[in-house]
Amino acid sequence: MKKVSLFFIAVLFISSGSLFAQGFHIGVKGGVNMTKIDGRSFDEGFKWGFTAGGFAEINFTDHLVIQPEVLFNQTSTKTASNFNQVYDQGINSRNVNLNYLSIPILLSLRPSPLLSILVGPQFGILINQDENILANGKDAFKKGDFSAVGGAQLNLGGFKLGARYIIGLNNINDIGVEDKWKSQNIQLYIGFRII
Repeated sequence: MKKVSLFFIAVLFISSGSLFAQGFHIGVKGGVNMTKIDGRSFDEGFKWGFTAGGFAEINFTDHLVIQPEVLFNQTSTKTASNFNQVYDQGINSRNVNLNYLSIPILLSLRPSPLLSILVGPQFGILINQDENILANGKDAFKKGDFSAVGGAQLNLGGFKLGARYIIGLNNINDIGVEDKWKSQNIQLYIGFRII
């Protein structure tokens, strides 16, 4: 049993050594979100929020990188002026702020060292929400969100400058089936590679 354990530990160290030889980096990033929630229950316009967090880069080749991230994302929107016609207990024209812990796991394709094309899934965990869009105080939003991410990033040495479009794939409405709510997000950010 000890030999098997030592073998797995040796494989782990060898593979992590080759990973660092290819390139492993971490960094921080921050920026702005322009978000909206689709559905009859919400205004059509985008609202401002912010994003901040950290990222890692796992370089498999010069052109192929996996970029996992952990981000705090603020989603802001406003209930429609006829929200109470969709849901009896609804409060019309109320500002809504949703805070998510977002975990995008992105494939970064680099046609050149300067440019990255980013695609992949994003998992969101609702960590804070306004409970004031319903008069009875009931939670209105599901605790998780699953999205698709696409974007581009400029790599200027250790600095990153990027833009993304994030579209929600699941219904985040936790009240009822009268209306489907899906998020949309345009994200602009800057980042800095620490290691």
